[in-house]
Amino acid sequence: MARILIVDDSPSQQLGIKRIVEKLGHETLTAENGAAGVEVAKAELPDLVLMDVVMPELNGFQATRTLSREPTTKHIPVILVTTKDQDTDRMWGMRQGAKAYITKPFSEDELSEVLERVFSSQEPPAA
Repeated sequence: MARILIVDDSPSQQLGIKRIVEKLGHETLTAENGAAGVEVAKAELPDLVLMDVVMPELNGFQATRTLSREPTTKHIPVILVTTKDQDTDRMWGMRQGAKAYITKPFSEDELSEVLERVFSSQEPPAA
């Protein structure tokens, strides 16, 4: 299965997402804010990033934009996972490079469906 980086400043949210992702059979990495998330993504090159938006230091929109523009990480899909549920937030997040947007709270089925959709739309790596 995949290695998924979970970036969220709330320990309880991070743990809840981690439990779902691991139950779905994936390996997890974690980071407690956007800046740390960018560093972990650069160092570990996960298969996908689940990114909160409202965080200190570097918010999820800024971190997503950084990852989508960085040559070493631009291939990593980012899914924004946030309580921000306005259409403008969703549109802005997608413009920053996110591949999907899911609002909290969400069910295991919802997250599973979004992960499957994003993974199935990925181009295979060049040989």
